[in-house]
Amino acid sequence: MNVIDAHAHLGRWFNFAIPDGSARSLLAVMDRCGVAQACVSHLLAVGPDARAGNALLVADLARHPGRLLGYAVYQPHDPQAGARLRDLLDAPGMVGVKLHPDVHEAELDSPAYAEAFEIAAERGVPVLSHGQYGSPWSDPARFAAVGPRYPALPLLMGHAGLWPEGFAAAARAAAAAPNLVLETCGSRMTARHLVRLVREVGAERIAFGSDAVFLDLRVGLGRVALAELSEAERAQILYGTMKGLF
Repeated sequence: MNVIDAHAHLGRWFNFAIPDGSARSLLAVMDRCGVAQACVSHLLAVGPDARAGNALLVADLARHPGRLLGYAVYQPHDPQAGARLRDLLDAPGMVGVKLHPDVHEAELDSPAYAEAFEIAAERGVPVLSHGQYGSPWSDPARFAAVGPRYPALPLLMGHAGLWPEGFAAAARAAAAAPNLVLETCGSRMTARHLVRLVREVGAERIAFGSDAVFLDLRVGLGRVALAELSEAERAQILYGTMKGLF
């Protein structure tokens, strides 16, 4: 299959069992599942050390050109974050920006992230942000607020709201922000929830993501592969939506 994983990671996380967070391990699973490319950020960068984690990501992108595509993590509490982001987006294989409002404890639509959105809009690269229904930092309503500020910017809502009670809110946010794409990863997403989202927002507004190595890529891919969708809808989610954004 010609699959692009829109949301994956390298590294480890303090309270998740990740047996092997290496690029080699991720690529081995990608090869077994027919995933052509994975868009990755480094969990060290999402968490305690954005500078070190982003540097590790740049090195892995250089070792695996074309297979791994990078999201540079923007750390809003770093006073040099803007300059660092510009440099990172010049690195070969770096294709977008990753935000995690819940880890950073910064509202997605607050001034804390304004520079990240402005730089991404200038460069024409997508922004992937963690999206979590009910969160004070990343609720779908915040995507609906920030999306229209940057109408030409491809904005991805990671996890499509995360919780089943949030999927409808994610769909409403997509209706309010035409540049918003819902990404599918999360342990609470099921094939039935996915089909419902496709009926509400259209397959062209949904992108497959696995959250590997945080979650198992095979589970996320199987959810899309076995959902009651048309083959055209399935291909759009697995490949077409991300190809269009790039």
